[in-house]
Amino acid sequence: MLSSSPLAPGLLPEGLRDRLPPAAEAEAALAAALMASFAAHGHERVSPPLVEYEESLGSRLASPARRELLRFTDPISQHTLALRSDITGQIGRIAVTRMANTPRPLRLSYCGPVLRVRGTQLSPERQSLQTGVEIIGTDTAAAALAVLRLAADALTAATVPNLALDLTLPNLVAALHAAGLPSGTASLQTLQALLDGKDIASLRAQGAEAYEPLITAAGPAAAALTRLQALAKTLPPAAAQALTARLGPLAEIIAALTKIPNLTLTLDPTERHGFEYQSWLGFSVFGANLPTEIGRGGSYTLLHPSGHTEPALGVSLYLDGLVEAGYGAATSRRLHCPQSTTPAAAAALRAEGWATIIALSPDETPNCPYVLINGHPQPSPPQE
Repeated sequence: MLSSSPLAPGLLPEGLRDRLPPAAEAEAALAAALMASFAAHGHERVSPPLVEYEESLGSRLASPARRELLRFTDPISQHTLALRSDITGQIGRIAVTRMANTPRPLRLSYCGPVLRVRGTQLSPERQSLQTGVEIIGTDTAAAALAVLRLAADALTAATVPNLALDLTLPNLVAALHAAGLPSGTASLQTLQALLDGKDIASLRAQGAEAYEPLITAAGPAAAALTRLQALAKTLPPAAAQALTARLGPLAEIIAALTKIPNLTLTLDPTERHGFEYQSWLGFSVFGANLPTEIGRGGSYTLLHPSGHTEPALGVSLYLDGLVEAGYGAATSRRLHCPQSTTPAAAAALRAEGWATIIALSPDETPNCPYVLINGHPQPSPPQE
């Protein structure tokens, strides 16, 4: 039932908000810094639309993400449209259509707003600014390292310290199940849910205790890798092959990432929540003193209109948590200048890095950190 009560002036829908100065400037500065880092590493920017046909947009998302699409009817075409909740799928569409014949690997970057139906308890915002990079045409360890190093370099350049990276192997359980590793009475879907929940008791109750070592292997990446390598030696040949096929490139990634200063590296081989469409590798990025992840990515598979598939790998970074934590903020250089200031004098001040606010009347009250007094910038006097 629609409400007929009037809305309060300025009221926004739940989960949406205005960004005011200086937070809006901080968000823009962060986005610019990250995109500059991506461009410096050869990633070309693409800019897909905010809205697409729901049928097309939804088909490129995993089921949980598809439920987050905000839909409406296009008054022109009468088709159902949807506001994007993620940009990665749009990059995939571009890669297999408009850029299908562009030489691989494609290195692309993007930045733009996304909107979801509802937020989460830790992240109640429904709108966020997503930026990231994708490598289309390969999902090797070398591609993963290129993306992860770039994300670490870009965030470090944006002054985000002490990064943490959580690695996972999203399709490992499915591969072990297909290879015949005993799962008792548990279906693959049940098995994945129990492992996601670290429910050892239920695994044992359903006769799927063969998967229990995957839970106990989780932890610091180097130690977790060692435990998985030892586990592979105890598995039946087909299951051992499914596991070792992932451990080789994973070992290469871990060995290289451990050399990055101030980077904490962990591994959970069974985590799938939010990684439903990832293939052999997934990862989450966290920052010091930030309650939620600031990035997520991994390997995935693209389907071309012709029916053939193509590997890809990328990472998405979300700026809202960084802005809320104060990253991207810069010391204000706003300078209030008298109405008599000449255009040439104002241009000279801007060349020195000042943002000049020329008074529109002789009695305009300064509202800047600095004021121009006798031709020289001075801190604004305290307001009485």
